Amino acid sequence: TKEYEDAASITMAVLIVVTVAFIQEYRSEKSLEELNKLVPPECNCLREGKLQHLLARELVPGDIIYLSVGDRVPADLRLIEVTDLLVDESSFTGEAEPCNKTDGVLLEAGDITTLSNVVFMGTLVRYGKGKGVVIGTGENSQFGEVFKMMQAEEVKFLGHSGNALLGINALDLSAIGSVLSCSQTPKTPLQKSMDRLGKQLTLFSFGIIGLIMLIGWLQGKHLLSMFTIGVSLAVAAIPEGLPIVVTVTLVLGVLRMAKKRVIVKKLPIVETLGCCNVICSDKTGTLTANEMTVTRLVTSDGFQAEVSGVGYNGEGNVYLLPSKEILKEFSNVSVGKLVEAGCVVNNAIIRKNSVIGQPTEGALLALAMKMELADIKDSYARKKEIPFSSEQKWMAVKCTLKNQEDIYFMKGAFEEVIRYCTMYNSSGISLMLTPQQKASYQQEEKRMGSSGLRVLALASGSELGKLTFLGLVGIIDPPRAGVKEAVQVLVESGVSVKMITGDALETAVAIVSRPCSTSTSIHLIPSCVFVFQISIFFRTSPKHKLKIIKALQRAGAIVSMTGDGVNDAVALKSADIGIAMGQAGTDVSKEAANMILVDDDFSTVM
Repeated sequence: TKEYEDAASITMAVLIVVTVAFIQEYRSEKSLEELNKLVPPECNCLREGKLQHLLARELVPGDIIYLSVGDRVPADLRLIEVTDLLVDESSFTGEAEPCNKTDGVLLEAGDITTLSNVVFMGTLVRYGKGKGVVIGTGENSQFGEVFKMMQAEEVKFLGHSGNALLGINALDLSAIGSVLSCSQTPKTPLQKSMDRLGKQLTLFSFGIIGLIMLIGWLQGKHLLSMFTIGVSLAVAAIPEGLPIVVTVTLVLGVLRMAKKRVIVKKLPIVETLGCCNVICSDKTGTLTANEMTVTRLVTSDGFQAEVSGVGYNGEGNVYLLPSKEILKEFSNVSVGKLVEAGCVVNNAIIRKNSVIGQPTEGALLALAMKMELADIKDSYARKKEIPFSSEQKWMAVKCTLKNQEDIYFMKGAFEEVIRYCTMYNSSGISLMLTPQQKASYQQEEKRMGSSGLRVLALASGSELGKLTFLGLVGIIDPPRAGVKEAVQVLVESGVSVKMITGDALETAVAIVSRPCSTSTSIHLIPSCVFVFQISIFFRTSPKHKLKIIKALQRAGAIVSMTGDGVNDAVALKSADIGIAMGQAGTDVSKEAANMILVDDDFSTVM
């Protein structure tokens, strides 16, 4: 009977390990399949002088591709012709705002992901149209680089899982260790502890066997019988119930995490999370909500207001400073006219708390909703639109209100909009604009920009060259609720929190300075400083993120990585713990991660 029980337990251990290895490999293949879903199946291609509908996999360098609104870019393209082209690269670079694209020649070389005349496979055309020549397809594209890095991580995983399978023997401890080693690479602290215990027990067992045989030999007894006794004592010393206890404990941890709306895909991750001493996080969609939001207003006659609420649901208020008076409609004429202009010179639509169109314009509509002015746009009949372009850096519309005279509304970069203004608004009255006032507005625009806000200027008037300046609007992708408190608790607990983002330096510093406590110092990234001393990594690519994770692991850290985009997938797979956002996360990131935060609450990692 004992032999049957041993055979059954060994068979069960082998089946468990093989099943786990199969599931892991299946999940890995799924993550690569999700990458493929982001590549469009068909595109409009000019080849041999004929416009054809081709599959993305049929493209070759030199093909000419036509792009329009809603298209996913089928390959890396060098743009040769654009018309107001805006491309959403958030899943690739982490930038929340669509990028303006041009077809001009760039005189300064830089990282390819920052080039304005190149679009990348898998990104989405948000506005305008364009034409480009294929410069990279498949694995030779920037998107393919992510694919290859994920494959490289898979090769490392398969190597480890193969070793785990070879390690199975009659000892139950090694069986559970093999299961755990298949569950994650590199090994978790629990796996390492189990390995150490297994080695110690093995040495102890051999010591017992040798000691028993030596004593029997000295007493002149039969060596085979002494060997049998030694093996029996060695086996008795092995805690056979320990693997079951460990597994049950981990399962209980998984169930507790599930109550916090966290999906744990691998058992050992629960224990590893408690040992984690470095948390790396993406910015867009992880620390922030990936929803552009107006947070500050400055009118042309000096009124300032701050805005509460995040996202496109219209929840929140506009507070006049310093009195904190809540503003609605035109209770303050200057603020009301500024918000009205942002609502009218706008092509976005908010539907079911999400924006259709440009996120910046969605933020302006959400602001109008908070001021109860969202319906004012319908009062104007639009006659003409001058679309935004990267050269002019402004957009204008010509409208009429109830058969009154035509009126222009303009929004755009301050330095461009102010050139069209000869007057400024003062509580509904247009007054002459002076050079001193222009200089004052410019200083305010710089102050807002240096704090990480994207600043838009707004103006209106009956003549395009004689507009009335209305004021400035500051927009940002704000931190998620609870992030500040979560970061403070983690830092006080001795956990190092690092932000890795594709955004520019100014935006990165502004976001981190908001969620972090004032006592937390912010270290920028000098190349000569070790990775442990750096808190902010900006303008990073997927390859950079992987190198950062590996460097921290080589330094002995147990690293957690949180993210939501395609550009985070490789780092999520490489980290000791990969944590993906359940709502904002792409399918690729969720497949690559070990844990999924169902409600995207960063504080859950505590």
